[in-house]
Amino acid sequence: MLRYTLMRLGIFAGCLVVVWGAVYSGIFPRGFGASNGLWVLLLALVLSAPISWVALRKERDRASVQIVTKVDRMKANLDANRSQEDVTDDSARAQSQPS
Repeated sequence: MLRYTLMRLGIFAGCLVVVWGAVYSGIFPRGFGASNGLWVLLLALVLSAPISWVALRKERDRASVQIVTKVDRMKANLDANRSQEDVTDDSARAQSQPS
């Protein structure tokens, strides 16, 4: 998951540099007054989202498989703990019952 996040940040940083250069060279319009920085960030975000969606598809699928595996393992551990508690509780009740 860390690899996917770093790759996504890299794509955003690349788009930020490209948009910044395009705004300051006049290809894209500038923002009003002090909002130019926010304008550049928003444009970079809008451009990086679809690029990340397409370029990182395989990495996103790998991260998804890792997460599903971890969740399944945690569910199995919880079920095992529940059944172990049930067995212990049943045996304790059976020992405390008068014959």
